Amino acid sequence: MLNPDLKLNQNIFNQEIEQKPIRDGYGLALVELGESDPNIVVLTADLVESTRVETFAKKFPERFFEVGVAEQNMAAIAAGLAVSGKIPFISSYATFSPGKNLETIRTTIIYNRANVKIAGHHAGVVTGPDGATHQATEDLAITRSLPGLTIFSPCDVEEAKKVTLESVRVDGPVYLRFVRDKTPILTTAATPFAKDNLPVFWLSQNPTAVIFATGHLLFQALIAAKELEEDGIDVLVVNVATIKPLPEKELVGLVEKTGAVVTVEDHQVVGGLGGAIAEILARTAPAPIEFIGLQDRFAESGRLNDLIEKYNLGSVAIRAAVKKVIQRKK
Repeated sequence: MLNPDLKLNQNIFNQEIEQKPIRDGYGLALVELGESDPNIVVLTADLVESTRVETFAKKFPERFFEVGVAEQNMAAIAAGLAVSGKIPFISSYATFSPGKNLETIRTTIIYNRANVKIAGHHAGVVTGPDGATHQATEDLAITRSLPGLTIFSPCDVEEAKKVTLESVRVDGPVYLRFVRDKTPILTTAATPFAKDNLPVFWLSQNPTAVIFATGHLLFQALIAAKELEEDGIDVLVVNVATIKPLPEKELVGLVEKTGAVVTVEDHQVVGGLGGAIAEILARTAPAPIEFIGLQDRFAESGRLNDLIEKYNLGSVAIRAAVKKVIQRKK
């Protein structure tokens, strides 16, 4: 069942569940931050509307910087603003930032622990019609390897607003991961968020596996859990909004309770959430794991639901992975 303590959207399993782009939450949070803190500044690389910074730009034009198609310059300028006492948010597609400007981010932001917030938009295959060149499916692997970087991957528009607000409370660089298309709203404004927690969205009395899901695919994991329960298979579904650092003690406890793991992400299985969890379990609590994500390949142009189905990212694939990992446990 859905965890009643988390005040989740009670229409999750209704066909008419409301959907909004996750990136909308970023834009809303920026305006709120701008109103409360004059040190908040926003930069973008010729993507004002797509990255949802247009409202901030209109309301605080003196704190908004359009740098054009120059992502490396954007990162370097932001680092300079940060060491001068500002809190910069840099906004672009994730294929360009942290993709194209990785070296500049590494050298000017990460190495100096500059207080810059990096918003990577259009992540995952659900960027859809823009095709493989604009679908960032390696960004978690890139950013996870950068020392001292905090990484957030929100599940819906409400959580996107919360992680953006939370990023300012982190003293140092942060990567915020957003997807393009409309996705189901799973949480509410009242749903608690804490960056150091692993909230269990789906509860079961005798769980035989735990599903760790991040981003919009948490919805698919919840659908799978409900269908598995109808088949007599109990699982837990955990929302992983903080990819780095992972709450290790809580994670290990959930795995020890169930003995089997499925990870779910709209990202390459190499270097993503699944890899991060496997690294922890390998040295603490080894358990069988199945990985849902892109299997070492690029995707193609298409509609969100078609791409989820084609690349085995949806509830059908998750159910199969759960059944397989339970058998491996036996």
